[in-house]
Amino acid sequence: MKANNSQSASYAAAGVDVTAGYEAVNRIKPLVASTVIPGVLGGIGDFGGMFEPNLAGMTRPVLVSGTDGVGTKLKLAFLMDKHDTVGIDCVAMCVNDIICSGASPMFFLDYIACGKNRPEKIAQIVSGIAEGCRQSECALIGGETAEMPGFYPEDEYDLAGFSVGLVDYERKITSAAMQEGDILLGLASSGVHSNGYSLVRKVLDISNTFDRYSAELGCTLGEELIKPTRIYVRSIKSLIESRIPIHGISHITGGGLYENVPRMMPQGLTASIDPSAIPQKPIFSILQKAGDIPLRDMYNTFNMGVGMILAVPRDRVGDAISLLVQNGEQVFAIGHVTKGDSGVEVLL
Repeated sequence: MKANNSQSASYAAAGVDVTAGYEAVNRIKPLVASTVIPGVLGGIGDFGGMFEPNLAGMTRPVLVSGTDGVGTKLKLAFLMDKHDTVGIDCVAMCVNDIICSGASPMFFLDYIACGKNRPEKIAQIVSGIAEGCRQSECALIGGETAEMPGFYPEDEYDLAGFSVGLVDYERKITSAAMQEGDILLGLASSGVHSNGYSLVRKVLDISNTFDRYSAELGCTLGEELIKPTRIYVRSIKSLIESRIPIHGISHITGGGLYENVPRMMPQGLTASIDPSAIPQKPIFSILQKAGDIPLRDMYNTFNMGVGMILAVPRDRVGDAISLLVQNGEQVFAIGHVTKGDSGVEVLL
């Protein structure tokens, strides 16, 4: 962004400091630069982010987009005054959706709305966004920071974003080849991820307990709950590039297994899931006990330890697990595909 002499005492008196916006941009420039990949055109400060996709070898390129925010997990970031990981959550919620169709994320744009633009805090938020982009091998090509005094409290903000990916139509992941007997593989989550925090806050009263150490967790409650959403893009791309068949993928977000798994299931087939095959993370039992939450509600709200579920042919399970483990994933065979129209059966 070119230097300018833009300033407005009247606007500043109304609560909007345009010079703080310029300082924030200068702070995030190196963060944005760290995400540059082939295809990025232009730079920060342009009116629109530009990206030139590589279409070589593609017969029918298809764009796949995803958008999301971080939700009320941000309340925990405010309490802890920790803002460098929620950006990872924001990116993860978008790119993990995109990869479910086999598309590789190309770029990401963010939107930060705040009560007061504090450049150092904005830079912390964007540092997380940049980290999420690096993890998912996509570029941060633009964004917007809106200072909105009187709309948001001075120390609070909202964070959202969107990403666009690319896949050749013939290689997109669908459930067309799914069949009875396919094995369901669960990829371990890092914890609660970014969903269900309205219930988390209701049952745990985090405003008074977030800094309490838990021997069961091995850290404070706040440290456990602020852990960013795991990004699965590289691992899934490795399966795609190795031509290991994937008959369906479900990103386990809000609504848990009951809401998300049926989204990958075709008519006439059901995912039969054995919860005992999923190693239980202590945070979920803490939540269940604290709120006296029925087990079914837990599986209908949280990821319960698996952030992504894949359906693969039985004869390729070993290959898939081996490659996923090589890419740093914890993988569990958690069930199989059966006949039926319920979409998912969690064998509680």
